[in-house]
Amino acid sequence: MVRAIRGAIQVDGNDRDSIVTGTTELVTEVMERNKITTDDVISVIFTATPDLTAEFPALAARKLGFHDVPLLCASEIDVPGALPRVVRLMAHVDIDRPRHEIQHVYLRGAVALRVDIAQ
Repeated sequence: MVRAIRGAIQVDGNDRDSIVTGTTELVTEVMERNKITTDDVISVIFTATPDLTAEFPALAARKLGFHDVPLLCASEIDVPGALPRVVRLMAHVDIDRPRHEIQHVYLRGAVALRVDIAQ
């Protein structure tokens, strides 16, 4: 069964280290909370707010072992007043669990994006 897992993190700044460190934290937390491995992951779409241009978030996933997983990076829509410095992901996974058991992950300031489901 294919499920989608969402997540987001607000990173410290528009520099390579902040983007890679924050994305690593986000991906690791998604994997741990949902008890999945890279073998379970079909693909991941990463987005970054327009103020994050120093590095591709997918680099962090590659460093975590996502070598044969299709990854895509895109820019979020530049909505006035939107939360700055946010990396989001949507991972498509092969997981045999009902939708209500999927844990979406919102970290740091990104908790404000989904207070209804952030843990």
